[in-house]
Amino acid sequence: MSELITAIEAAVRAAPDSAPLRLHLAQLLIDDGQAQRAIAEIGTVLASDPASAEAKRMLTLALSASAGAAPTNAPASTPAAPASPAAPSPSATEPAPAAASGDLDWKRLEAEIGVEIDPPFVTDGAGATEPAYVTIGEESDDTAFFEEPESEKITLDDVGGLIDVKERLRLAFLEPMRNPEIAKAYGKSLRGGLLLYGPPGTGKTFLARAVAGELDAHFLSVSVADVLDGVMGESEKNVRRIFDRARELAPCVLFIDELDALGGKRSGYSNVGWMRNVVNQLLQEMDGVGTNNDGVFLLAATNHPWDVDSALLRPGRFDRILLVTAPDAPARAAIVKHALKGRPIAGIDLDEVVTRTHGFSGADLTHLAATAAEKAMSESLATGVLRPINMHDMRAALDEIKPSIGPWLQSARNVVDFANLDGRYDDLKDYLEAEKRHGKRGK
Repeated sequence: MSELITAIEAAVRAAPDSAPLRLHLAQLLIDDGQAQRAIAEIGTVLASDPASAEAKRMLTLALSASAGAAPTNAPASTPAAPASPAAPSPSATEPAPAAASGDLDWKRLEAEIGVEIDPPFVTDGAGATEPAYVTIGEESDDTAFFEEPESEKITLDDVGGLIDVKERLRLAFLEPMRNPEIAKAYGKSLRGGLLLYGPPGTGKTFLARAVAGELDAHFLSVSVADVLDGVMGESEKNVRRIFDRARELAPCVLFIDELDALGGKRSGYSNVGWMRNVVNQLLQEMDGVGTNNDGVFLLAATNHPWDVDSALLRPGRFDRILLVTAPDAPARAAIVKHALKGRPIAGIDLDEVVTRTHGFSGADLTHLAATAAEKAMSESLATGVLRPINMHDMRAALDEIKPSIGPWLQSARNVVDFANLDGRYDDLKDYLEAEKRHGKRGK
């Protein structure tokens, strides 16, 4: 276990912004009895993504482990160990025994860490307890993705705003796929994939799902957790199984999220040989060595394309890259409307909200709506009178919440200034210059 933890720690250092990698490391630390270190890793993830359900789930596990409670991630199918004769099981009318260190005060923990968490155990009403969270047990070698996904129903028409991005998607990816004969007549290769990049929280995954809907294809989403395995050689096998599954489902859009976590620069894995092997296997599968990738449309997303191994960006692989920026005004209006849907509202000036949220990501806008709702709910609880969310709540939330993409913009500026010799990031350069001009006008 210690060797695997060391290897994953090296991978985290190579891709420090990868939430799946940090959570994978946290799970290993929990399993190894290092709950406090796991909490530190999970805290880093929650600092950048407070709404992460997986981080909250793992925080519950880590806190429970730290306090000496029983682990809560055992498979649901695992039978309970028989009770010892010296320790008879409690009757249905008796409460379940507390953990060795006593019951956790979950409300106090929520107040201390500022995050809502669910207790790791739930009661079925008859005195017995079951884990609130379960993990899927070991699967056979040929069932990496055993459930057939449905074809996507959303299309690019469901994506608000982003007219330029959608037009480039159509020209660079969708139309050649829909009209292969015309594409071939003009020498347009149908091999390779499309890499979406941009600030975190800007809807790259939603765009990928919309592309699958446009092609009337299955959508198979892959993250680092689907690939990495603690057994030597299994990670490479997982890559092969994933591509084999995509070929079985063709036509299929195979979407690889956080490509920099799986396909990082091999030079950064000098001490982690098995991660280099994962990248090599990914390259081999993309080239279709020994098989046929017809009908498999490759899409990937990353916040940091400059951290992706250059071999993955060569022709025939992810040779087309597309910048997905923070949502424009029409997109922000659509996101805010969706975030407020189903909540009581009154007197919301959408134009003012859109004007004041330039540079907000989709995640920022969702957080904005949730914060405004919390303020209205807090007052309703205090007065006992339910009232709708109004512009006073929205303005108060706007005063608190700022765009979260600032650090990403700084990294992007460094890339444009020092690592854009081939012009690969010219569209990023144009975007940063436009943002700079907007900032000057706003002063």
